[in-house]
Amino acid sequence: MAALPASTRFNYSFGSFVTGTFGTVPGLLLLPYLTDTMAVPAAAAGLIVLVPKAWDVVFNPIAGRLSDASLVKRGSRRPFLLGGGIGVAVLFALMFGHPGFGKPALDATYVVITFFLCATAYAFFQVPFNALPAELTESPAERTKLTSWRIGFLAVAILVAGGGAPAITDLIGGAGGYRVMGVVMGLVTLGGTLVVYFGLKGAPVGSLRPNTVSFRELVRTIAGWRPFRWLLGVYFVQALGVGTVLAGISYYASHILGDSGYRTVIFAVFVLPALGMMPAWPIVGSRWGKLAGFRLATAIFGVALVGLLGGLVFPVWLSLVFAALSGVGYAGISVFPLAILPDLISAEEERTGATRAGIAAGVWTASETLGLAVGPFLFSGVLAAGGYLSSDANTVVTQPDSAITAILLGATVLPAILISLGIPLLRRSVLEEHISA
Repeated sequence: MAALPASTRFNYSFGSFVTGTFGTVPGLLLLPYLTDTMAVPAAAAGLIVLVPKAWDVVFNPIAGRLSDASLVKRGSRRPFLLGGGIGVAVLFALMFGHPGFGKPALDATYVVITFFLCATAYAFFQVPFNALPAELTESPAERTKLTSWRIGFLAVAILVAGGGAPAITDLIGGAGGYRVMGVVMGLVTLGGTLVVYFGLKGAPVGSLRPNTVSFRELVRTIAGWRPFRWLLGVYFVQALGVGTVLAGISYYASHILGDSGYRTVIFAVFVLPALGMMPAWPIVGSRWGKLAGFRLATAIFGVALVGLLGGLVFPVWLSLVFAALSGVGYAGISVFPLAILPDLISAEEERTGATRAGIAAGVWTASETLGLAVGPFLFSGVLAAGGYLSSDANTVVTQPDSAITAILLGATVLPAILISLGIPLLRRSVLEEHISA
């Protein structure tokens, strides 16, 4: 099978600047944006972060069906990429640019509405974006290379968004810092959208198979697709863990390490090792198997998160070492599921003779989106249980010891447990026969 041109890998992978920005910044900053800028109580803020993304559980599979229908009718998913990406860019800026009504309830309502619309637009980008690797090439080796490129770009996107967004808010300060950050990140998203849309013009789309015709068939497909369901279970619980980590970073930096400025540093030492490990994990997978590599990455991530539990007594540099080690594990749990997924899609399409990429991408994206939303919700519940005190941007409060303990456990032990749950779910008997080398 012919190798994919480097330009195709590059242009496709540039879409990670859309997924990386949307997947990182709201999880990292939306909760403190609400609790520490608008004085929204922690429990209510967690619901605000959760509800719009929970909508995607219902909507993303629908977006997958629409994307499949567009592929069969027009021979391309690119219009969805363009419309969805532009929508995310505009609505992202609006979400962090609230008018400042002066009342927490009104400000929170504005954020809920704009976040809801932004999550909907994101579904129209992310679903076809996830479906494309199974169509750009039928070679498992080329898919693994494509996934490695994509995750490499994703690491850069997370570094730019996860490091740049808090740096902008810290530099300017207050609600104004969030407004400027929203515009800048919206422009990053727009740039990624335009590159992937124009860059994939004329790229192969694979064989056009009959589309799934009803929601009932969609449910029946997933219910009977056992390997996909097991992989999806792993991805969901680990997305919960990653979402909890993202939500906890700002609070960990401010209250455990003692300076909110450390959140940018933590992101840098987290992502840079992840970026360096992106080419290494596929080598591990090719030598010892994707499942073995997946388990190893999961174990490294979990151990590193437990190490961060010592943040109150360790010197800062040691906490940053554990943050870097967690980045190594994060790279692996990012690469392997996305390398396995196209293999499962191809096996199922060959077995059924029908298009499954859009359906799989829709359900997959819904699972990821929900996990990244429920993670901050879980963390906000831990904050509320610990008595965390919310405030506006102009008020400084002293947190009780119970809140500090809640931050420490919620940012380390809780996500470590969630990440590690992936190991028993990676069942060799269910997945191995469907995975190509």
